[in-house]
Amino acid sequence: MNWTSLDTYREGLDFFTAVVDAVPAGSWERPSPCDGWQALDVLGHVGETTGMGARILRGGDLAFSATEPPSSAVIGDPAAWWRALVDDARSALTSVDDLDREIDSPVGPRTIREGFAFPAVDLFVHGWDLAAATGQSVIIPDEAIAFTRDMFENIPTEISRRPGVFAPELDAPAGASTTGALIAFTGRDPDFIPTA
Repeated sequence: MNWTSLDTYREGLDFFTAVVDAVPAGSWERPSPCDGWQALDVLGHVGETTGMGARILRGGDLAFSATEPPSSAVIGDPAAWWRALVDDARSALTSVDDLDREIDSPVGPRTIREGFAFPAVDLFVHGWDLAAATGQSVIIPDEAIAFTRDMFENIPTEISRRPGVFAPELDAPAGASTTGALIAFTGRDPDFIPTA
């Protein structure tokens, strides 16, 4: 079964939450595969995009200004901060009955289906980033992989492959898993190991 953006977002919330819950004590300052970011920066960034996803679902204010560094968005205990965002996002999911409803976005009018794709994919790709930074191993579901690749086919390269979004695609190592191949596709090293 092909996932919609809502399916991907819903499943992604569970995926990312499982990674957050398994972060070992004292690991939030470890370097991540995202250049210049620590594990806590990954969490802060995903928390902000997840909050934007909830606003999209509710038809609220879509103005977005990323916090720098992203880790400064996290208040108090990282896992508790994330849990509060997840609860709000899951509540927002119940408010959607039309994926083709148009919303105003930073790039102009878009349907919820279109505008929601990136926040949904972020949960899986950055879930992998957080797992890699904190010594965890995860497998991204095939449905999320297919959704991500389909999303890239509909986004111009100049938008998707630029600093702060996705790096140029890397060659996947020989024998890479489907998760490893996707990670290379998004410009990351599937064999990333934190240096500290």
